[in-house]
Amino acid sequence: MITASEILEASILIVDDQESNILLLEQMLREAGYTSIASTMNPSEVCTLHRKHRYDLILLDLQMPGMDGFQVMEALKTNEEEAYLPVLVITAQPGHKLRALQAGARDFISKPFDLVEVQMRIRNMLEVRLLYKKLADYNKMLEQTVQERTAELRESEARYRSLTELASDWYWEQDENMNFTKVSGPVLEMLGIRVGPLLGESVGLEDAGWDESERAVLQATIAARQPFLDFLFHRVNADGSQQQFRVSGEPMFNRSCRFIGYRGIGVEVTSKN
Repeated sequence: MITASEILEASILIVDDQESNILLLEQMLREAGYTSIASTMNPSEVCTLHRKHRYDLILLDLQMPGMDGFQVMEALKTNEEEAYLPVLVITAQPGHKLRALQAGARDFISKPFDLVEVQMRIRNMLEVRLLYKKLADYNKMLEQTVQERTAELRESEARYRSLTELASDWYWEQDENMNFTKVSGPVLEMLGIRVGPLLGESVGLEDAGWDESERAVLQATIAARQPFLDFLFHRVNADGSQQQFRVSGEPMFNRSCRFIGYRGIGVEVTSKN
C-alpha cells in the first residue's frame, strides 16, 4: 500500500510556458501538502531534468512555443529506462486529449483548471506511479535473490561433487530411464560399458558377467525408488578374474515430486579385500 505521506513526498515537475499557470499549480500543490515541487518554462530542459531527478510526476503543458508537449513526450521515451511514462498533460484543446494519451500520457488536465479535479487526478496518478515503482523495486530484489540463491546452489553442488570425487572412484547421475546423464570418473571404463545404464537393465549388461541375484536385488530397490548404501556387487571378467564394487545412490525428484532419476557414488573394492 502507498501511504499519504509517500504521495505528498513524491517529486513533481511542472512544465508550462506561462508563469501564471506554474504559480497557480505550485500554490495548489503546496496547500495540498506536497513538498517536492520543481518547475521549468523551458521544455527543452525536461529530459535532462528528468534524467537527473527521476520525477514521480510531470505536469506537462501541450501548447508551448519551440517545443510542444508532444515533442517533449517523444524525447522522454528515448530517455526513459522504464516502460511507465509519468506524464499528466495540460491542455485547453479537447481534440488533443486522445492524441496525448496515444503519445504516452497517463492522464490529462483541462484548462481552465478545476482545482478539485486537478488534485484528484494528481493524487490518483501518483498512487499508481508509486505502486509501479514499488513493484519494479520488488522485482529487482526478487531477481537478485534468485541469482544469489542460484550461485549458492551451484557452489554447494560443486563442493558436494568435489567431496564425492575425493571419497569415491566415480560420481554418477542417471535419468528416469536409468541412462547416464552425468559421469565423473572412469566408471564406464571400469565397468566395461560404452553407453547405457549402470544399474538398470540394458543392452550390454546381461553378458557382462554380473551376479544375476545381486542385480535382481538392486533392480528391485531401484524400482521401489529407494536409496541404497554401500551395495556390494560382483562381476566375473572374460579372463576369469573377479571384480567387486560398492555403490550408493539415491532417487531424485523434481518439485512436482516426479521421479527423474538417480545419483550416487561408487568405488571398486577388489584390491581392498
